[in-house]
Amino acid sequence: MSDRTLRLVIAGRVQGVGYRDFVQSRAQVLGVTGWVRNRRDGTVEAVVSGPPESLDELLAACWRGPPAARVADIQIEPVAAADAELPAAGLAIRPTP
Repeated sequence: MSDRTLRLVIAGRVQGVGYRDFVQSRAQVLGVTGWVRNRRDGTVEAVVSGPPESLDELLAACWRGPPAARVADIQIEPVAAADAELPAAGLAIRPTP
């Protein structure tokens, strides 16, 4: 099965609680590539690419988050991999836009 690419926007208490590091760590274990960043509106945005099963596991982890996080909602939208500006490997933490 071919890789999928998704854009996630995670809302709740997700900044200042180690959320980006948590997503980066889980993505590394699952072999998912992409990037994650805080947004000025208090959400966290991630673009992730990998096998569907790995993305499903990452999404479940994103709902849990690190211990201090409280995830209220995750918006999910498919993205064309060519438009995603993905790194060659790993999951990068990007600066807030």
